[in-house]
Amino acid sequence: MDYDAIIIGAGACGLMCAVQAGFLGKRVVLLEKNSQPGAKILISGGGRCNYTNLGATDEQFISNNEHFVKSAFKQWTVDDTISFFETYGIYGAEKTLGQLFPDGKNAKDVVRVFTSLCEEMDQRIICDAEILSVEQNNGYEVVYRTGAKQRTLQAPKLVIATGGLPIPKMGATDFALKFAKQHGLNIVATAPALVPLTVTGKDEAWFAQLSGNSVFCRVNSESASFEENILFTHWGLSGPAILQISSYWRKGESIEIDLLPNDNIQEVLVVERQRNGGVQLSTLLNRFYTKKFTEALGKFLPLTKLIADLSKAEMEQLEQTIHHFKVKPAGDKGYDKAEVMRGGIDTNELSSKTLESKKLPGCYFGGECVDITGWLGGYNFQWAWASGFVIAQHI
Repeated sequence: MDYDAIIIGAGACGLMCAVQAGFLGKRVVLLEKNSQPGAKILISGGGRCNYTNLGATDEQFISNNEHFVKSAFKQWTVDDTISFFETYGIYGAEKTLGQLFPDGKNAKDVVRVFTSLCEEMDQRIICDAEILSVEQNNGYEVVYRTGAKQRTLQAPKLVIATGGLPIPKMGATDFALKFAKQHGLNIVATAPALVPLTVTGKDEAWFAQLSGNSVFCRVNSESASFEENILFTHWGLSGPAILQISSYWRKGESIEIDLLPNDNIQEVLVVERQRNGGVQLSTLLNRFYTKKFTEALGKFLPLTKLIADLSKAEMEQLEQTIHHFKVKPAGDKGYDKAEVMRGGIDTNELSSKTLESKKLPGCYFGGECVDITGWLGGYNFQWAWASGFVIAQHI
């Protein structure tokens, strides 16, 4: 059959690309490794799907070229995403920090929008498709296998939208990276991102005892800062603020945690001393933390001492512990627990306007396999939708 393009990967980018191509009267075929399209969409947000963020701009994305996403985001905006889904019955409900979730619906409904449109426009989706080879031959020839059958497809254009390395059990592969390398495209070093961080060694037991405790904090690395909850676990740290900072953290670096970002513990202490200096430090800290967390801080602080009797050195130690708590993570939980991949196909290899490869005419790369990594909170979906739209305009 005649296709304008072959799209490898029926995730967020590939599905949006197929639908937008259909609106333009172009015929595509999607090849998906999994048994159903949109596998990562279906598990995102615990099955609720945080499909964009009201505050998404180019500033929430990490890349060797921080300006690269600007062109795509001018072509497909957050308002375009909202309007697109509203057209098909999905209205956004804002949660925290601009995150939009389907109001009264979920990730399955998001995927259903795309599969229904593909069916209406005769855009073909082939699942359980294992790619055996891709050749450039008067366009592109893709050999794939479904079950015991081997088949060949040809089209003038090729779209690689196979995602990144996170969550191998969901079918994640390094196909895009391998394909790009084979054709001489540069790859920016990859690593898990939006991922929990591990703590080992002498501090491991202290963190483990706090497993399940959640604290609102400001977490700082050498190049970024986030205010959200952190979650102590039996192997280290998780929670939104930690996932965010993990995209900036590099092995060997420490992170600094302000355990009380909306108050100044010294000022609180001064006021409390005047009011009732005869209470123990633990009583004061219990106003801000769980009893278990306060007890754990006893490793660093004289909890049983009356606040009126705290020495200058002890007050300085309190300030350091509460506002400048330092952690040196041993590593991260890897691609099994990562939400996205950092790094990927070098943006210098692609046109920012079309996402076409400069070395492979007619081949386009979009979504997570490109060196564009968004923050937690719907940003990576916004990039997937935008890149899918952009590519569709040019295939």
